[in-house]
Formats: sequence, structure tokens, C-alpha cells
Amino acid sequence: MTSPMPDTGTAPNAGRALSLSTIAFTVCFAVWTIFSIIGVQIKDQLGLTEAQFGLLVGTPVLTGSLIRLLLGIWTDRFGGRLVYTLTMLASAAATALLAFAQTYEQMLVAALGVGIAGGSFAVGVAYVSRFYPAGKQGTALGIFGVGNVGAAVTKFAAPFVMVALGWQAVALVWAAVLAIMAVVFWFSTEDDPVIAERRASGGKGRSLAEEFAPLRNLQVWRFSLYYFFAFGAFVALSLWLPRYLIEVYGFDIQTAGMIAAFYSIPASIFRAYGGHLSDRHGARTVMYWTLIVSAAATFVLSFPQLGAVGFIAVAFVLGFFMSLGKAAVYKHIPAYYPGSVGAVGGLVGMIGGLGGFVLPIAFGVLNERTGMWTSCFMLLFAIVLVSLVWMHLSVRSIDRRTAQAVPIAAE
Repeated sequence: MTSPMPDTGTAPNAGRALSLSTIAFTVCFAVWTIFSIIGVQIKDQLGLTEAQFGLLVGTPVLTGSLIRLLLGIWTDRFGGRLVYTLTMLASAAATALLAFAQTYEQMLVAALGVGIAGGSFAVGVAYVSRFYPAGKQGTALGIFGVGNVGAAVTKFAAPFVMVALGWQAVALVWAAVLAIMAVVFWFSTEDDPVIAERRASGGKGRSLAEEFAPLRNLQVWRFSLYYFFAFGAFVALSLWLPRYLIEVYGFDIQTAGMIAAFYSIPASIFRAYGGHLSDRHGARTVMYWTLIVSAAATFVLSFPQLGAVGFIAVAFVLGFFMSLGKAAVYKHIPAYYPGSVGAVGGLVGMIGGLGGFVLPIAFGVLNERTGMWTSCFMLLFAIVLVSLVWMHLSVRSIDRRTAQAVPIAAE
């Protein structure tokens, strides 16, 4: 296991880098989830089947997840300022072209480009982390992660634009805002300290083999499983909750949609608090609490007899601890892999994003096969239990190795 990174001072202009990266990520996330609103009108316009609609809506989520590893590595090599700006411009161009798509195939191609915006998370994590010492990275990355609220911005604002001007206007407006944000980001930020020092000294970046080397560590894949649950399951539940509330508890679509929105917003904001707790008490402690409470919550939610009020209360508790867990996972990464935040963070983010794509499909399949709506929570309980057991066994193994090394070092 790589040793944790030592505490050093906060870099100059760290606050500006964090604030602008968070705003940019909010805009990117709003663009990334644009199909959650405009997809409804596109489905009616093209007469899409449910399968075609699901593929269209899921394509940006899938591509945005897969590209995170590549963007993370590029950020380590070329710097977040450049990669972040190019990511936003590329996604803005694809979103603008979406407005002129006429066929389903053209929509899918445009959706691939829209998905690039989702990869911005890996870029921002690698960029922001280099401005802060280990003791402050949890809080900084937690604040950056609040940009997840961009999804709520789209859910609240896009319907008004769409009703007034059509779905094409939503695509053009969102693309314009993202392009403007890219320009503002480029001219208002600077290279992170690592890239700045490398350019000043004329040093060269690492080879691709060196960039990928940490990904062979089993610990990285353990972190990925945590994020598959903390982020992937969170996204999946955000998408699944409206239908669940309608079918199981008889809510109308407006009420179910509002409950799902209120589930998403506070849980995203509390990610910053999770970062603060990780800095103060340790990411390991926060992860323990996240997995223990999540195991209890998903176990309770697996029972069909749970009433509507009880269900909503427990679901909100689950969402809250998921947000703490999201921050705790990314507190680990720059601490243990300070020179590979882009690569490791990109892989972890990719696996988490894939969770948001795969789990809703799994929920649907389980529901069809078992006829039990609560089967989705049974699946989540199994994932949490595996994560908790794996974490505890790993921690005990690390503690034993540390205890054995201390007497040797003292001789």
C-alpha cells in the first residue's frame, strides 16, 4: 500500500481554483443530465420505443463514466486547466449540434458528445487536489462534489425553457452557458502547482505505463466498489425513486418527482460536510459509518410492509450517508496516490458512474423476475455488505502489518 501524502501548505489561489472548478462542474453536470428532461419530448417527436428511449437517456451516463479514466490521466499529464477547458468546449459543441439532429441515430451520436461533460469530475478532482494539503483535501473535494446539484438545476429550469421554446432551445442555451464557462475558466484560473513546477523546470511527465501502474493495486478496486455504491447507487435511486413511489405507494407523478428532487439536492450538498468529517475524523471512520448505516437502511427498505412516511425517512437517511461516503472515498485517493490522482480518481469515478448506468437496469430486471419492488434494496444491501466485509478485513490486515513493522523499525 502506498504511504499517505504528508501535509504541506495550501497553494496560492487555491480558493479561486476550487470555486471556479465547482461552478464549472455544476454546469457540466447540468448538461450531462439534460436528457432527463428533453428526452421526454424527443421520445414523443420521434416515436421511440421504451428501449430506444432508455438507450438515448443512458448513453451520456455511460460515455461520461467511461471517459473519466482517460481524462484523469490526461489531467495528470497536461494539467487540469487545459483538460477542463477542452472538455467543456467539446461537450458544448456536441450539445449545440444536438439541437440540429433530425434522426434517432444522429441523436445517439450527439449524446456520445454530451456525455463528455460527465467526465469533468475526474478532471476537477485531480486539478483541485493539487492546490490543497492532505489535511484539507477532503473538505476541498467535498465542496467540489457539490457540483452534483447541476442535475437539480436541469430538473427545475429546463422544463420552463422547453415548454416556452422547445427542447432544441434547451440544448442551445445549455451549450452556450457551458461554452461561456469554459472561456471564463481558462482566463480566470492558472496551472496547478505540479504542472507549473514541471514547466518551470523543464521536467517531463511520466510514461503511460507509470500512469497506469497504480491501477494494478487491489486497494484501488476496493475504493471503486465503495464508489459504485456511494455514487452509482445514489444516481440509480434518484432515477428509480419516482417510479417506485408511484407504483408502490400510489403517489402522483408531480409529488413523486418533487420527493426525488428533494432527495437529490440535500444529499449532494452534504457531500461537502462529508469531506469536512473525513478531514477531521479520518476517511476510514466516515466510510465505516457510511457502510454500517447504509447496510441497516437497505435492510429495512427491503421489507414491503414499510409505510410511505417510514420509507421516505429511511431513504433520506440512506441518501445522506451516501453523500458522506462519496466524499470519504475521494479523501482516500490523493492521500494514498498523490502522484496519480487523475488515473486513480478517473478509474474510481468511472466505476461509480457505471453503477449509475447498470443499477437501474438491474433494478428493472430484478423487479420483472421476482415481482418484488423491494428487490432493488435487497441488491443494494448485498453490495453494501460485501463492501463492509472487504473493508473490515483489509483494515485488519493493514493494522496487523503496521503492528509487525513497528518493533522492526524501533530496533
